[in-house]
Amino acid sequence: MGIKDALLPEFDHEMATTRRLLERVPDAEFGWRPHDKSMTLGRLAAHIANIPFWMSMTLDTTVFELDSLPPDTQRQLAQSQTELLKEFDTKVSTARGKLAAALDAELLTPWTLKKGGQEMFTMPRISALRSFVMNHIIHHRGQLSVYLRLKNVPLPPIYGPTADEQ
Repeated sequence: MGIKDALLPEFDHEMATTRRLLERVPDAEFGWRPHDKSMTLGRLAAHIANIPFWMSMTLDTTVFELDSLPPDTQRQLAQSQTELLKEFDTKVSTARGKLAAALDAELLTPWTLKKGGQEMFTMPRISALRSFVMNHIIHHRGQLSVYLRLKNVPLPPIYGPTADEQ
């Protein structure tokens, strides 16, 4: 069994769970934020929808410099749940295809993230995929579930039943 064969079922499960949560984001609440220091609900949901892109980026490169992104590449945030889900689905599909094609040697290759020329971290790609992508999306999904709870939006099951759905 290859490394990807162990990761793909987890990827599929986490992305399906994430999508169910994104399906609950109400269009009318995109501008809401629970605190002045918090992202808006729309920005948080858009960030989550974009995280699968980083799986593709990690599999396509061995070093990524955050400052290499031109200022004009700032993404236009989705303006509706429909746009959000379309972006998420596209990025998940691309990421899954790249992961399914990855060889063990590629997944064990070191991957580096830099900002301003400074190394933030270097680790095997598989570790970057698990921490920088998978754990990252799970972390923000937790935040989103709190945002939705505060707006009285019923939550779907994530790792078991919720108070809203038994």
